[in-house]
Amino acid sequence: MKKNSELLYGLNDIPTKKQSITAATQHILACFVGIITPTLIIGGTLGLQAELPYLLSMALFVSGMATFIQAKTIGPIGSGLIAVQGTSFSFVSAILVAGFAIKAKGGSNEEVLSTIFGVCLLGAFIEVFISQFITKVKRIVTPLTTGIVITTIGFSLIKVGMTDLAGGFGSDTFGDTQNLYIGIFVLVTIIVLNVSANPWIRLSAIMVGMGIGTVLAYWLGIVSVEHIGEQSLFSVPVPFKYGINFDWEVFLPVALIYLMTALESSGDLTANSLFCGLPIKGEQYLKRIKGGILADGVNSALASVFNTFPNTTFGQNNAVIQLTGVASRHVGFYIAGILVLLGLFPIIGGVLQSIPKPVLGGATLVMFATIAVAGIKILASEPIDRRKTLIMATSFGAGFGVLMEPNALQGLPQALRNIFSSAITTAGVIAIIMSLLIPEPAQEEATAPSQL
Repeated sequence: MKKNSELLYGLNDIPTKKQSITAATQHILACFVGIITPTLIIGGTLGLQAELPYLLSMALFVSGMATFIQAKTIGPIGSGLIAVQGTSFSFVSAILVAGFAIKAKGGSNEEVLSTIFGVCLLGAFIEVFISQFITKVKRIVTPLTTGIVITTIGFSLIKVGMTDLAGGFGSDTFGDTQNLYIGIFVLVTIIVLNVSANPWIRLSAIMVGMGIGTVLAYWLGIVSVEHIGEQSLFSVPVPFKYGINFDWEVFLPVALIYLMTALESSGDLTANSLFCGLPIKGEQYLKRIKGGILADGVNSALASVFNTFPNTTFGQNNAVIQLTGVASRHVGFYIAGILVLLGLFPIIGGVLQSIPKPVLGGATLVMFATIAVAGIKILASEPIDRRKTLIMATSFGAGFGVLMEPNALQGLPQALRNIFSSAITTAGVIAIIMSLLIPEPAQEEATAPSQL
C-alpha cells in the first residue's frame, strides 16, 4: 500500500499498461535531450560528425539498459527505484581534454574514441569501488550533505530549463518573445492539469502540455522536421566497435570525475527516495544508495563497452515522479524498453529531437525547481544549528558562485577546473569536508536556540 497520500502508485504498485506507458513517455520527454546533448557536444567539438548518428543511438540504447538495471536490481546492483540513467554532463570537459590530447598526437577519430572508451571503462571501477564503502561513511551521507547536493542540483538544472524556455543555448532567436510565450503557455498548461483531482489528467499533464506546445510551435513555424528523413532505420549495438585503448596522461581527470559522480548520484537517489515516500535514513536507505552507486559504476562500464560515454542517474526525472504521482518502479521497465527502441530505431528519436526548445523549457522549469524544493525539505527536516548554518552557507556560496561565474576558476590547473567547474561537485565537496572537520555541538548546545 502507498504510504504517501500524494502518490497515485507507490514503489511496488503495478499501474495498468496504459498508465505505465503514459508515465514512461513523460519520463522520456524529460530526459531525452539530456541523454543526447553530451554526445552532441563531444562529437561536434572533436570533429566526430561521421560517427555521431551511431554514438547517439548507443547513448539511448545504453541508457535503456542502465535504467532497467537500476529499477530491477540484479543481486546487489541497482537501487530498485525509477532512477533513469543517461549520459553524464559531468564528464564532458574531461573527455574533451582527452580527445584533444589524442588528436594532438596525430590520432584518428577511431583512436580518439577507443582511448576515451578505454579510459572511461577503467574509471568506472573507481565508482564501483567507492560504492562498497558508502554505507561506512555515515558522517558523509547525512541529510545535511545530501540536502545541499540535491538543492544545488535543482538550482543548476533551473538554469538549463530557463535557457531552453528562452530558445536554447546558441539559438539565433534566444530571448525572443515568441519563445517566451510558448514556454509560458506549456508551463501554465502543465500546472493547470497537474492540480486536477482526476488521476488520468494529472498522470498525463507533462505529455499533454508538451504535445499542445509542440502543435502551437509548429503552427507558428518553428518546428523543423527535415532531419527526420535523414536518420538511419536501424542501429546494431557492436561491443568495442572502435576498439579499446588507454592513455595514463588523460586518465586522472576522468578518474576524479568518477569520484564526484558518486556523490552526485547519492543526492539524486536521495531525492528519488523522498519523492517515492521512502525513508532517507537508516540501513535500508543506505543499502539503496549503495546499490544505486554500484549500478552507476557498472552502467558506465557498459557504456564504454557499447561505445558511448559514462552514465549517471538523472535528477530531472525525480520531479516527474512528484508531478505524476507515479513512483512505481515497474514504470522504469517501460522507460528502459522505450529508450532501447529509440537507440535501435534512430528515426523515432529523430521525432522527439524535433520538439522545440521553448516547449522543453516550459515543461522542465517547474520540474527542476521541484528538485531544489526537495533538497530544502531535507535540510529543514532537522534543526539547523550554528554548525549546519555555517556549512550550508559556505557550500551554497561556493557552489552557486561557480554556477553564476564559471570563469572565476580559469586560473586553476585543468585537473582542478574539471572537478570544481561543476556547482554540484563544488557544493558537495565543501559540505563533506566541513562536516568532517567541524565537530558536532554538544547535546545541550544542540538543543539550545542557535544564534549567529
